[in-house]
Amino acid sequence: MSDLFGRLMIDIDGFNLTNEDKSVLSNKHVGGLILFSRNFDSYDQLCNLIKEVRSIKENIIIAVDQEGGRVQRFEKEFTKIPSMQEASLFAKKNKDKGFIQDLAWLISSELIAAGIDINFAPVLDINRNISTIIGDRSFSDDIFEVISNASDYIDGMHEAGMKSSGKHFPGHGNVIEDSHIELPEDERELRELMNEDIKPYIELKDKIDVIMCAHILFSKVDNKIPSFSDTWINNILRNKLNYKGLIFSDDLSMLGSGNESLTNKVKMSLDAGCDMLIICNDRSGVKEVIDYLDKTDVEQISGISEIKSSKKVNWNDLLNDNRAQAIKEKLKNMRN
Repeated sequence: MSDLFGRLMIDIDGFNLTNEDKSVLSNKHVGGLILFSRNFDSYDQLCNLIKEVRSIKENIIIAVDQEGGRVQRFEKEFTKIPSMQEASLFAKKNKDKGFIQDLAWLISSELIAAGIDINFAPVLDINRNISTIIGDRSFSDDIFEVISNASDYIDGMHEAGMKSSGKHFPGHGNVIEDSHIELPEDERELRELMNEDIKPYIELKDKIDVIMCAHILFSKVDNKIPSFSDTWINNILRNKLNYKGLIFSDDLSMLGSGNESLTNKVKMSLDAGCDMLIICNDRSGVKEVIDYLDKTDVEQISGISEIKSSKKVNWNDLLNDNRAQAIKEKLKNMRN
């Protein structure tokens, strides 16, 4: 099997693949699929969908946002996950140092059992009670708590056999606006950012396998958002922080990424140094981008296969696992 992957991560609409989905997924420029609640009906249905995807393409990364709290795409048979702020407060209150790692191990193990390669977690944003979109998705308003909890969370992911993904670089917690619907602007200098929001990335750079860029304009640092910025990706993330892992754009169809055509956004992201580009909720845009990539002969990328899980997990074994049951018992007590 070749180690080359396409540069696009796309979405689908339903519980199974349409003929158009099959055609688009089989294109060499598509190397990732991100799943949402609309793609999930049950554990068995999800497993069948993933098998169907893999029968069309082996070299594909299947991803999800299964953070917990407000952002949990798969429920029903999957463990109901608290927000990371709740989990952090519970661990602190009960002096339960292993809780965050255990929780991340369980979340990751369930996803691996279903065939998911990567969960876009943990959130490394610092909660300043400003953002309309981050809030309790963040571990804490304290930078050192964010670093400590995120480190434990990544350990749990790695223990389960899943790679980690830090987001939203360089930090989404200091702006009010939701970048899904508009472009937020953060006017802090780079020096201040390095001492605050970027601190988790500095401390955890050797543990984070993937970093996802935020759609925020840091106008004192560059006139482009991080996904389109050579300054952010190469000068800061690669050279200053010496980050060696993969870099993903956030969803390029989000309004925070601007009014340019998707083709232009893809070109800017690739030029800036993003390894994989996410495009959701715009199938006609995806097709235009594929045409553009075909014409310009953009190369596929190696190294993406490292994201795939290093372990196999059996769902029924996990259900009967003592550690998993003990974690679920804690979660039940937490809700009561």
